Amino acid sequence: MKRTLMIAALLLMLSLACWACGWRGSATANSQSTQSSATAAGELRFKAPDGWVIEKPSSSMRVAQYKLPKAEGDNEDASLVVYYFGASQGGSAQANIDRWISQMEQSDGAASKDKAKTETTTVNGLQVMTVDVSGTYTAEMAPGSGTFHNNSNWRLRAAVVETPKGNYFVKLVGPAKTVGRWNQAYADYVKSFEFK
Repeated sequence: MKRTLMIAALLLMLSLACWACGWRGSATANSQSTQSSATAAGELRFKAPDGWVIEKPSSSMRVAQYKLPKAEGDNEDASLVVYYFGASQGGSAQANIDRWISQMEQSDGAASKDKAKTETTTVNGLQVMTVDVSGTYTAEMAPGSGTFHNNSNWRLRAAVVETPKGNYFVKLVGPAKTVGRWNQAYADYVKSFEFK
């Protein structure tokens, strides 16, 4: 019985880890402007840009969670979440970039991978792989729900930050105009990442 429960718990954790990067949640906002994830080896540090609404992470796999207020004319805010699943958990940088690209569909039927912009850079000594792609956002709404987003004219910007304690996953999604409004703030946010 104990073994069955342990296996069920492990399967649930793996399911949540695979799904979490595709889910947009929200929680109560708090007032801190700097957040970090502590470990014995150091901390990943970053600073939220002015104008972003810091929210309480809605799961233990979320290191930080933000609402980026909508641009005039858009119906929804954008959402940015920083995920950490543990050392050597959550998959490789390339696997996550590919999965995020697959969550966007193109209205002309073209492959999103042909329209996506990817880049690998170094930020404060950390390797960061990024992707920027627009289209119709089609990620699953909840693990195993069988229901999917169908948000046209959305934009996804995401990054995998490689640290000494494993990968962090940064995912920003929302209406294209709103994500564009916060474009420079997002770039500054990624550049603020430090591990010490």
